[in-house]
Amino acid sequence: MNDNTTGVLLRETYLIDSDTADIQLQLLRRRRRDIGRASSSTTLMLIHGATFPSESLFDVPVDGISFMNVLATAGFDVWAVDARGYGGSTRPSEMAAPPDTASPLTPARVAARDLASAVEYVLAENGIERLSVVAMSWGGSVAGIYAERHDKYIEKLVLVAPLWLSNLPLRIDAGQPLTAWRLIHVDAFREAWLAGVPADQHEGLLPPGWFEQWATVTSSTDPDAAEPGTIRAPGGAIQDVREHWLANRPLYDPSAITAPVLLVHAEWDQDVRADMMQDLFKRFDSAAYRRWIEIGGGTHMILMESGRWQAFDAIINFLKEPAHRFRE
Repeated sequence: MNDNTTGVLLRETYLIDSDTADIQLQLLRRRRRDIGRASSSTTLMLIHGATFPSESLFDVPVDGISFMNVLATAGFDVWAVDARGYGGSTRPSEMAAPPDTASPLTPARVAARDLASAVEYVLAENGIERLSVVAMSWGGSVAGIYAERHDKYIEKLVLVAPLWLSNLPLRIDAGQPLTAWRLIHVDAFREAWLAGVPADQHEGLLPPGWFEQWATVTSSTDPDAAEPGTIRAPGGAIQDVREHWLANRPLYDPSAITAPVLLVHAEWDQDVRADMMQDLFKRFDSAAYRRWIEIGGGTHMILMESGRWQAFDAIINFLKEPAHRFRE
């Protein structure tokens, strides 16, 4: 279904079946009108993090552009999936009940099945054998699980601030009870976003109006939330942190992944530390090649900040490199 067919880019939204009855998954798609059939090297699948859905993280056009639009303008056929319970995908029935009445929903292993359904659909739609996956934060857990199980379908793998093993507490897990879902107050996220950023850098990092535009779009992704300005997020990601990333029990084995890998991180990230990135980078020792980009003056939300072009350029250049030169 086209939601906007004007201008240079085609903007499309799909609902596809998951592997579970009565659960559908939303796919967003952005591509240039003047580019014909996509290939494995030009098809991308994006997967979001623990709290905010794909539209919120990848497609808010602050200053007139979004990450998805930049990728599409660069010539990629860009898809983004919402795991169940997020954004435009079906919310499990438990999310209509009080959060403490069910077990945590949509842990990474379930979300990896949703990613598999989305990849299968896009491979068939485009008639290709592989595609590249770009994942953010907890989405790196989802993409890692998928890539370990389905390495042959991965052209390249990009992980932006991916969660990994930690011997120190992580901000996402404040010791709260594990619940089916969490209620997120969108406006309150500004403080968490700017934590760790020097006070005199706040406006430069997040120019006036950018947060407000992001908050408006983010709040609109859950119109059935009980309170204005809030969204619901499944609780499974918190369980993943507690039972895996803080317990030295990795959800996936990076050494099993052979596709080229790019890690992107920013210096003021309060959710994923540089030592976590270094440990993860070393473990991708079977990748055809691997790269780690560290960006100064950015946070966990680097894709939405004034320094985002550094991340955009690094990701686009990596994706456009001819991966076949490094394959046997």
